[in-house]
Amino acid sequence: MFEMTTDQLNEIGGFNTTTEIKQQPELWLDTLNIYKENLEAIESFLAEARAMGEGRLSVVFTGAGTSDYVGDTCAPYLRHAGDTKLYDFKPIATTDIVSAPRDFLNPDEPTVVVSFARSGNSPESLAAVQVAKTFVKNVKFLNITCAPEGKLAVESEGDADQLTLLIPRANDKGFAMTGSYSCMTLLATLIFDTASLEQKTAWVEAAAKLGEDVVARESEIAEFLSGDFNRVTYLGSGSFVGLAQEAQLKILELAHGLVATSWDSCMGYRHGPKSFVDDKTIVFVYMNNDEYTRQYDLDILNEINGDQIAAKTIAIQQDGAIKFDGTSFSARGLPGPAVRHGRSGHLPAQLRARGQHPGHPVPVRHREPRRQGRDHPPLQGLIPLEISN
Repeated sequence: MFEMTTDQLNEIGGFNTTTEIKQQPELWLDTLNIYKENLEAIESFLAEARAMGEGRLSVVFTGAGTSDYVGDTCAPYLRHAGDTKLYDFKPIATTDIVSAPRDFLNPDEPTVVVSFARSGNSPESLAAVQVAKTFVKNVKFLNITCAPEGKLAVESEGDADQLTLLIPRANDKGFAMTGSYSCMTLLATLIFDTASLEQKTAWVEAAAKLGEDVVARESEIAEFLSGDFNRVTYLGSGSFVGLAQEAQLKILELAHGLVATSWDSCMGYRHGPKSFVDDKTIVFVYMNNDEYTRQYDLDILNEINGDQIAAKTIAIQQDGAIKFDGTSFSARGLPGPAVRHGRSGHLPAQLRARGQHPGHPVPVRHREPRRQGRDHPPLQGLIPLEISN
């Protein structure tokens, strides 16, 4: 895909998605600069948020679909890399906040809602802000979005309780979110990771170089997808559970459902969901960097590979004391290679899916709940006018 000309990509409807996959290493460096440029504003905003009450500040990562999976990826990592004396990290989907706020929000708990949104125009993104304002007594909003003209960004202007950070080059044009997911994930971890600025800079620069290396190894990745398969599953542990969920969604979206997908944690998969695997299934496992956790990743790899129930069982890993001896894609340093490979493996897979391509017709990106294919209605239809605590 990366070697095709613009005309060839346009012919199969794959120009936007291919371009947006390939440019991610460059976008990560852009995201690092956005973080640096806004560091003073970020620190001031968080200081004001902590002053809303005593004890830990509840940090709610929220979004819908891929934007929800950003929080699922960030939160487990930040529970050991962030300052948990100050912050309690919680991933909660906007769809849950809007539909059942009493089940997911504590009105008496000072809260920062971190909203992830590519466009900022989905009704759930906007409704979640209004519901949280109504339901939580002390609340501020940190919006991480990619569209300067989106409603989430525009409607936050002038609101002292909101800080909006924009990553405009990550505003994906393709149907499936790619760079927007990885850049929003990166920016959130940069904000809350307690590492020094020098360390963060070194990590992002290394990840960008590794991402470029993965793009250059497209033929190696494509070889994993040779042969007859119609199912793909992604597994991981810790933060990589969120990454696995996002990875499978890319195939599901881009193949228009013609390639069946599943995802789970490495330990959870054997408790029933492994029934999904048959001789036409490719199983990818993201190997965790933590050597203790990695043992459980290796266990499910060896189990599925040893049972010979899948077409292929593939580890995505970096060098370490514990490695999978079977088929693997190896690199040094994460999260760059993991995110990049999760992207790079999808486009060839979906192109093999009975002739489908990224240009399949989709009426609207953000659909009205329960009424697919129509423009969404005024938000009053989604937001309760009054929410009693």
